[in-house]
Amino acid sequence: MNINSSFDSREPFENFLEDFRTRSRHAYRVRADIDQLSTNRGMPPFVMREVMSGNPLSVNIPEQYGGRGGKVEEILALLSAASYESLALSLTLGINSALFLQPLAKYGSEEAKSAVFERFMTAQNMGGLMITEPGHGSDALNMQTSFTSDGDSYNIKGTKHWAGLTGWADFWLLTAREQLKTGELKRDIDFFLCDVNQDGQQIVVEEFFDNLGLYQIPYGRNRVDVEIPSLYRLQPHSTGIKLLLDLLHRSRLQFPGMALGFIQRMLDEALAHTRERSVSGKRLVAYDQVQHRLTDLQSSFTIASAMCASSSKKAGIENDLSMCAVEANSVKSYVTDLMQNAAQSLVQLVGAKAYRLSHIGGRGITDSRPFQIFEGSNDMLYSQISDAIVKQMKQAKESNLFKFLNSNDLTGKATGYFRELLDFNLNFELPQRKMVELGQALSRIISMEMVIDLGEKGFRNDLVENSIATLRKEITALMGHFSFSVQANLIEDYQENSVWYAIAGR
Repeated sequence: MNINSSFDSREPFENFLEDFRTRSRHAYRVRADIDQLSTNRGMPPFVMREVMSGNPLSVNIPEQYGGRGGKVEEILALLSAASYESLALSLTLGINSALFLQPLAKYGSEEAKSAVFERFMTAQNMGGLMITEPGHGSDALNMQTSFTSDGDSYNIKGTKHWAGLTGWADFWLLTAREQLKTGELKRDIDFFLCDVNQDGQQIVVEEFFDNLGLYQIPYGRNRVDVEIPSLYRLQPHSTGIKLLLDLLHRSRLQFPGMALGFIQRMLDEALAHTRERSVSGKRLVAYDQVQHRLTDLQSSFTIASAMCASSSKKAGIENDLSMCAVEANSVKSYVTDLMQNAAQSLVQLVGAKAYRLSHIGGRGITDSRPFQIFEGSNDMLYSQISDAIVKQMKQAKESNLFKFLNSNDLTGKATGYFRELLDFNLNFELPQRKMVELGQALSRIISMEMVIDLGEKGFRNDLVENSIATLRKEITALMGHFSFSVQANLIEDYQENSVWYAIAGR
């Protein structure tokens, strides 16, 4: 039975989004208390039924299949509305969107798309992606999950873990490498659509993890031994590795959608508390250090908004994002740092009351922390940003950092603020820790470019100016760290002569 018979893909998006907000708010604030829900694992079925009853995932489904057409601005606005109420809800929608429906729409066979999209539109199905393995986290290209073919189907065997929606999803995109007759695995990666409701395609959950934060989303270890029909293999436009990069970069560019609503909620909670709370006869909001934290929160809101505006023009499935590493890694790493900082600021402003899992601030710290880890640890991504820029500078035969960034489309407007800081010849043989520091600074410069663009489009000017001031301060500090040459090194046998009380009486 079509449970969404009243769904109209032509409904104005403003109405669609407001309906989603109303359903989400009612589910989390009226029918259930999210502060209490979040201390328990899992999500009550009635919450998901109510939230999903308006078919929010239709924003990812092409119009010819009854969806709203996959407009990136609608997807990001939906993720933001969800994360204002629940970061776990937003991530659930984000997984379905960027890691399943969008790659299926771009690379799936017509038979696969038709069958899957119908079930998403009529039966509220869900899908996820399995890449990570116990022995191969960020080292995805060396995954050991393998497949063989008999012509009509593919047998896939392996172990996957830390896939969001473990045990929940109806569909999975599985990644595997082809096993040759010699037993060796090909270097390239393939993607397969697994329907766990079909015979021979069940995935066994061997363990559910006690994940720290995001309690409403199940994670675990999965044993894969399935037979997938040949038509359910995704078709890359060139190689499977490029498909993987295109998928991951598109997903990273959509992180600001999840971040924006979360940051805005932290900001609104902080404003409400500091306006109501008085210390020594003065409202908290009147204190300068409190205003400093609130200004940083507003800056984060503006930066995430600028990222959303930028991604809405670039992250559509019609674009090949496989070579978009610098921008995608910058957006994902910096906006997730901003999420964690926002939660930390709220807890600092509220005090002991917020140091509880049942408070949105304390919960925000644990829920936002994994965003700095999954889809690439931020330290790794910052280093990769620098690696890519160094490679581009070598190709351009330009060693002056300012000259290179000033002529780059991602940074040309922002670098004018930092000529003195950036006008030097970059050492192309930097240690990794310096590459991370440089990547942090570059990600902020790229983000500042997006804020400048946002202001030129008509976004509120005082918010833009404050955000630029905040970014200038942060970038200046980061470049100061980068230029500091004294380096501390690891002392492996640190226990020798390092007992303080042995020398205390001297």
